[in-house]
Amino acid sequence: MVRFAGRIILLSGWRRNLTAFLAGAVAVLAQAPYDFFFAGFLSFPILVWLIDGAVADTPAGALRRLRPAFATGWWFGFGYFLAGLWWIGGALLVEAESFAWALPFAVVGIPLILSFFYGFAAAIARLFWSAGIGRVVALAFAFGLMEWLRTFVFTGFPWIPVGFGAMPIPLLMQSVSVVGTTGMNVLAVFVFAMPALLADGRNLKLGAALAVLLAAAHAGYGYLRLSAPAAPAGRTLDVRIVQPNIDLSEKWDGRVRERIFSDLLKLSSEAPKAGANKPQLIVWPETSVPFLFSERPDGLVAIGEMLGEGQMLMAGTVRAENGSGGETLYYNSVASINDKGEIVGAIDKVHLVPFGEYIPLADLMARVGLTQLVAGPMNFEAGTSRRPFDLPGGLKAAAYICYEIIFPELVAVDAASTQIIVNVTNDAWFGDTPGPYQHFRQSQIRAVENGMPVLRAANTGISGIVDPFGRAVDALAMNTRGIIDFSLPVDASSAAPSQPWRVNGFLIMLGFAVAAGGLKLRQRLRAN
Repeated sequence: MVRFAGRIILLSGWRRNLTAFLAGAVAVLAQAPYDFFFAGFLSFPILVWLIDGAVADTPAGALRRLRPAFATGWWFGFGYFLAGLWWIGGALLVEAESFAWALPFAVVGIPLILSFFYGFAAAIARLFWSAGIGRVVALAFAFGLMEWLRTFVFTGFPWIPVGFGAMPIPLLMQSVSVVGTTGMNVLAVFVFAMPALLADGRNLKLGAALAVLLAAAHAGYGYLRLSAPAAPAGRTLDVRIVQPNIDLSEKWDGRVRERIFSDLLKLSSEAPKAGANKPQLIVWPETSVPFLFSERPDGLVAIGEMLGEGQMLMAGTVRAENGSGGETLYYNSVASINDKGEIVGAIDKVHLVPFGEYIPLADLMARVGLTQLVAGPMNFEAGTSRRPFDLPGGLKAAAYICYEIIFPELVAVDAASTQIIVNVTNDAWFGDTPGPYQHFRQSQIRAVENGMPVLRAANTGISGIVDPFGRAVDALAMNTRGIIDFSLPVDASSAAPSQPWRVNGFLIMLGFAVAAGGLKLRQRLRAN
């Protein structure tokens, strides 16, 4: 191990960059759908050793001394995000003749940008770098800080955070209810990087003890939580999830709108399977309604006729309104419709996908001919407010459209006044790639963080029902057409859910920052 670590430390030039790139790419194996968390124990020790050797060739100022560490982290991040997000390019191939030119930007450009977060993580860690376990503490703090910044900088894109690599199964997801994703990011890097101490043996016993203690607490808490007797449900809501499996080449085709709508109605009105109750709530995926209700009010009539007494439909739809200049503004929305065919609740998507649902700096981009980057009939406007949906039985739900579910704080705010989380999405853009599985994992983690079930309706999958412990109690596979009927037990209490992770994660990150700074200071004092 000493010889191997020494070779890594002494690498230079393209060999150093390639090693960092490959280490980052291997780390993705800890993410869904692979869930091989042992990959973290290989990637992060290599990153530690690479940063050990990331020193300037000649005396330089403070910033220049950090350049080698930044470059190492950047190449690690480039490998990580390229291997983890390559599937994003699939959205541009739906209408390849129009959008294939942008494929390099999606596949390579996005990882290039996101890699700066890990570059800064390595540079910040190097500022706090000290011998032995101190450098592992510094790396854990720096990655935790950068992953937190990824939740909101440049509108935010906290996809495949490193902490998810330590939560491949529900047993290992329960800790997130206490420390949050921010805390898990810090602790996961701390444990994953600990084998780096095998190289010189300094603080090895302490590091091994801490790693084993954290891993045991992580798994033990999950076991205790999952094995505890289930609390009696205050109420039960009978739900149906509809997965129509509509081909994207037809989704916006006006010639097949009637067939698509008829198929949705047919799936929704099917008799319940043996042993299942008639659904009180039916959920359709994102933008599943193939027309505007303002142009086709007969669609609402048809939905009202399909619904039985007391039933409700939550459907992803597009909403239009007139702008101040007379232009038509479109919104990606969710509407709830009662058995009279009346829209009784609606929200617009607040957190739009840059370049997917809208073009940033639209006026400037239009001058160079860029008005849209993915297939679809229009760009969307962002909603300005959120509100809960009233469901049958006096329950309330918070609805999130597509990737809104990946933002922990956005979900947590609404969860304080609801009992159910609903996520409608259309992952058909990305085919049967890691993307939909990574997206589904986000729903599982949000369920555990907030202690409430998630109803997920996706056009082509993965649709499913996730319980408050992150377990998928039922799901439909990718590229299948069908329904899920389920009697969902719900805690109907009006008390806000406990969310200790919203504070604890930051306390953990702060504690690691103080520890890293203290160990660095102690090393300097000893050297003097």
